[in-house]
Amino acid sequence: MPEPVVPQYGGACISGIVPAILGATSSDWLPSPVRGARATVLLVLDGLGWWQLRRHERHAPLLAGAHGGPITSVAPTTTVAALASIATGVAPGEHGLVGYRMDLDGRTVQMLRWADARGDVSALYPPDLVQPIPPFLGGAVPVISKSEFEGTGFTQAHLRGSRMRGWRAVSSVPELVREALAAGETFVYAYYDGVDKVAHERGFGPFYEAELRAADRLVADILSVLPPECALMVTADHGQVHVGNRTQSLAGEVIRATSRMSGEGRFRWLHARPGAASDLVAAARAAHGNQAWVIERDDACARGWFGPRVSDAARRRLGDVAIVPFEDVSFDDPDERGDFVLECRHGSLTAEEMDVPLLAFAS
Repeated sequence: MPEPVVPQYGGACISGIVPAILGATSSDWLPSPVRGARATVLLVLDGLGWWQLRRHERHAPLLAGAHGGPITSVAPTTTVAALASIATGVAPGEHGLVGYRMDLDGRTVQMLRWADARGDVSALYPPDLVQPIPPFLGGAVPVISKSEFEGTGFTQAHLRGSRMRGWRAVSSVPELVREALAAGETFVYAYYDGVDKVAHERGFGPFYEAELRAADRLVADILSVLPPECALMVTADHGQVHVGNRTQSLAGEVIRATSRMSGEGRFRWLHARPGAASDLVAAARAAHGNQAWVIERDDACARGWFGPRVSDAARRRLGDVAIVPFEDVSFDDPDERGDFVLECRHGSLTAEEMDVPLLAFAS
């Protein structure tokens, strides 16, 4: 059985990028073009893992030739947890957004939509209470992201207090960056989700390669508008693995000991039926331990998977047992249904999902 890649909280991890840029912690580990820059743009390319970039680098030559290298994401390697860690500068155990589908008082809530099967839950679970850490160290940072994300529960949770500058076409991103820097901003946050979306829908084939070329052009276009003494930093929230049709049902004995599930297919939380926690972990290890790390909640917390501190609120949102695949499979939850079969997935602690680029360019 391979060892999981544990996030390097306190070191070269996505949760440390913003505090380092804003001067709250040491920036010695950041790529050299950023250190001493008058202004920095941080571009998050959702879903661009380090190892996927390396294997497809001929389609992204600008990114492939940049200063920098790999750093770790957070656990789980899912957009909700990772983007919140980038923005707040803390680990999931502290900000509390611990998964894509999260348990809130017995309700399994899809956190990107901030809704469960009955609809929006913002009134029941206000975003600023579910995620209490102010983003960007409390600063009103300009955020360049899709207009459709503005006002959503997840945006309010991890980007509240920011000055949103929405775009409807990706060609607007460099212009919005140029405007922000011309207005004297010293830090600009930008987000692009194309790589993640294409990998989910199409896998790592020609559509993915075309999307990498488009992302590389976006980086070039942003570089073209940077004033002197400015830097562009590029990172990602997680990598991906190709799962395709290798999504499996959990074994019957596991289901019988489970009351409900949360998380995602590659970091599946099982919530035990009353009195069945011991039976659940034993059944999960017997049935699925050849494909996945099967770990109890307290053990995962003690090993630092969710950071050096796990708040009481975050701990309550975790299940009793996690099934975290190290093989390229995922585990189904019958209550989780999307619009299409996901070709690529993420969430686990493999190097493919955990290692992400931290790259930088000087103007």
